[in-house]
Amino acid sequence: MNGYHLALSIVIAMASLRAGELFDESKAVTLFAFDNVAIPHTQNLRLEMRQPERHPMNPVLQRGEPGSPDAHGVQFYGSIIKDGARYRMWYVAFDDEVRSKAPSTRWRAAYAESTDGVHWVKPRLGLVEFRGSKENNLVDVDGDWGFVNLKVIKDEADPDPSRRYKMVTHVYFRHHTRLGTLLPFVSVDGLRWRPVKEVKPLKGELRREDLLVPGFHLEPACGLYQWGGQYVLTAQNAMPSTYHYQGRVVRLHRSADFVNWSATSTLAFVRTAQFEYLGAGRSREGEQNHEGIAVWNRGNVLLGISGRWHGAAEWKDVSVDLGLVLSNDGENFREPLHEWTFLERGKDGEWDQGGVIQGQGFENIGEQTFVYYGAWDPRATGGPEVKRGGVGIAMLPRDRFGDLRVDLSNEGPGDYQLPRVTAELITAAIPITRPRFFVNAVGLGEQAELQVELLDAREQPIPGSETLVRQSGFQVPIEMAPHLKLPDKVRLRLVFDGEKRSDIRLSAIYIAEGQ
Repeated sequence: MNGYHLALSIVIAMASLRAGELFDESKAVTLFAFDNVAIPHTQNLRLEMRQPERHPMNPVLQRGEPGSPDAHGVQFYGSIIKDGARYRMWYVAFDDEVRSKAPSTRWRAAYAESTDGVHWVKPRLGLVEFRGSKENNLVDVDGDWGFVNLKVIKDEADPDPSRRYKMVTHVYFRHHTRLGTLLPFVSVDGLRWRPVKEVKPLKGELRREDLLVPGFHLEPACGLYQWGGQYVLTAQNAMPSTYHYQGRVVRLHRSADFVNWSATSTLAFVRTAQFEYLGAGRSREGEQNHEGIAVWNRGNVLLGISGRWHGAAEWKDVSVDLGLVLSNDGENFREPLHEWTFLERGKDGEWDQGGVIQGQGFENIGEQTFVYYGAWDPRATGGPEVKRGGVGIAMLPRDRFGDLRVDLSNEGPGDYQLPRVTAELITAAIPITRPRFFVNAVGLGEQAELQVELLDAREQPIPGSETLVRQSGFQVPIEMAPHLKLPDKVRLRLVFDGEKRSDIRLSAIYIAEGQ
């Protein structure tokens, strides 16, 4: 079930929602303002993207005390999911034994949890011995594996409870040198993990004969999601392929059973500058992608955070910001605005100076969207080890990543002013059964309204569907006449109108199944 052919199979009991309560948008079809597949037709509207603010408590998860598993680093190449009443986090912990004989074994999977998404605790799990004690927050991964990156999902549809939690990891193997590769794990509870195949670590690494994907350097586990009946992971790879790009690009590998993974990959995202190949030995230079895409699966659309690598000949001049991408087919990602930066790295002296990294953590909590991220300053690479990391929150108003606003430039200036323009949009055709429609918008009122009507797939008006929305909010219902006879697919036409129509900022449209 892909994109806008997705059947709306999840019923949202709208009647049970109390006044002011917000429903879970991931269980609805979401048409974001910046999604030009969901909203392909517009007139006299412009897109304005929003950059988030940093949470005042950042970093909300910090490094541990000396001698703890994460004393040297908290690397949020990890995941956060809401599991019942808890928010659960998995991340990569670095200890402070810098001169370890087996460096991969310093990178361990650690765990934290929260009741509000802001205040996190590291529970003493009693699962893994570290320096003579099990009083720590390390999860059991069935061996002394070393992880650089990991992503976790909860697969409610798996009939085997022992495989309900799934994790992909970036481990290493030895060839002529040390190369990255994939190792997936499954778990009954998210704390006790086992590899999907009977393999054991060799100094924290995978033996070459146990590889699950071809034996070239791959940095997997940047993102993990389900799409079209398959498990899909996102990865970073700079190896030559069908086309030769500059530096790091995003590739996808897929699996139907989470055990057997494709040898072939999908080229999912390439920044424009990467079409100019700079030549052998210069893979660090130029504008590139960094570490795949961390994915928020919204059912009909994938939102993603990607690294924006600003390369250079020397590590001291490299930096990393974060960008926003999206996909409607589960394979091809694009930017909502060309070369737009979602989150900039911190200033020198701040905890996230030099570079920010994408973990897979996205939550709508109350009236805010939290995007969790980590820190890594690439300028320290190649020199003495420095303590690093933590987990921070980038905040937006709930689901307001970008807005459509009225663009009056076509009315012309002064004496040459043309007749009042119509500012409107028409959505793609969406499959529906018993739909309820909502808008996420601000700036509405008596002098600023959205005129709404439904169209069939051929854009013919559906009689009696006309209505107005004059209330701002995150999930404002579009009240329509009862008992409308609707086809299997509908489009929405929204006209921005009123004397203060320029105040309207439309962020999203939701289509949810109701009772």
